[in-house]
Amino acid sequence: MDFVVGGLAGVGAGFFSNPFDVVKTRMQLQGELRARGQHAVHYKNVPHAMFNIVKHDGIAALQKGLAPALWFQLVVNGVRLGIYQHADDYGLLRDKDNKTKFANSLFFGCISGMCGGLCGSPLQLVKTQLMSYSSQKIAVGTQHAHPGMIDAMQMIYAKNGLLGLWRGAHGMMMRNSVGSASQIASFSVCKEWMDNNDVFQQSKYLSAFIASNIGALVKTIFLNPMDVIMTRIYNQAVDANGKGIMYDGIGDCAKKIVKAEGLLAFCKGMGPSYLRQAPHTVLLLVFWDMLKDLQKSIELHT
Repeated sequence: MDFVVGGLAGVGAGFFSNPFDVVKTRMQLQGELRARGQHAVHYKNVPHAMFNIVKHDGIAALQKGLAPALWFQLVVNGVRLGIYQHADDYGLLRDKDNKTKFANSLFFGCISGMCGGLCGSPLQLVKTQLMSYSSQKIAVGTQHAHPGMIDAMQMIYAKNGLLGLWRGAHGMMMRNSVGSASQIASFSVCKEWMDNNDVFQQSKYLSAFIASNIGALVKTIFLNPMDVIMTRIYNQAVDANGKGIMYDGIGDCAKKIVKAEGLLAFCKGMGPSYLRQAPHTVLLLVFWDMLKDLQKSIELHT
C-alpha cells in the first residue's frame, strides 16, 4: 500500500508541474554544444518560453509528454516513497526519541531514488523526446517525431532492442539518487523541526507545505547540473547499435558542455526547474502526507 500511496502522490503533483517540465527541457537543450551568442534564443525565460510554445505549437504543447510524465511519477515515486516509508516503518530512520536521523534519511532517500530511477528510466527517455519536439521555428536539440508514448517505445524497441529503452539508465539512477536524497531528507528534517518546535502549526499541513518548499529549493540546486546532462543524453540521436551520436556517457557529455558552453551551462533551465520542483514537491509531499493519514485512518477502521 505504501508504494500505491507514493505513486498516487506523484501523479497528482505531476499533472500540475508538467508545463514547467516542458519549458525546462527546451531551455536545457537550447544552444546545445554552442557558445553563448552563436545560437538562436527561442526561450529567454519562463514567460517568453511559454509564449513562444503556445504561439507556434498551441496551448496543448505545454502538456507535451504528459502521459509518460504521469506514468514516470507513478512508477518512480511509488518505488522511492514506498521504499522510504518501509524503511521508516522498520525503524531505520529514527532514533529512540523518534527523531529523524539525517544520515539515515539521506541514505535511504538515495537508495530509494536510485531504485525508482532504474524502474522509470524508459519513461523519462520517452518523455524527454516528446517534450523536445516542436515546430521547426523554435526547435532545439534532436527532433524525434514520435506520435505518442506507445509509438515512441515501439520505435525505440524496434531500432535498439530492450536495452535501448534503458539507454542512460545509469545516469538517471545517479540523478534520482541525488534528487531524492536531498528532497526527502531536507523535507523530513525541516518538517519534524517545525512540528517539534510548534512552528507553522496553524494548519495541519502548513509545516508540510513550508518544508516541501525548502525541499524543492535544495533539490533544484543539487539536481540541475545532472538534469542538464540527462536531458542531453536522453534526447540525442543514436546509431543503429543504440550508441549516442553526440555523447558517449555522463563524463563525456559534461566535458563537452564545459568546453563548448562553459560551466554556466549547467544552470540552464534552473528557473523553470525550480518553478516545476516547487509546486511538484509541495503537491507531492503534501499529497503523500494526506494519503498516509488516509491510509492510517482506513487501517484503524478495518
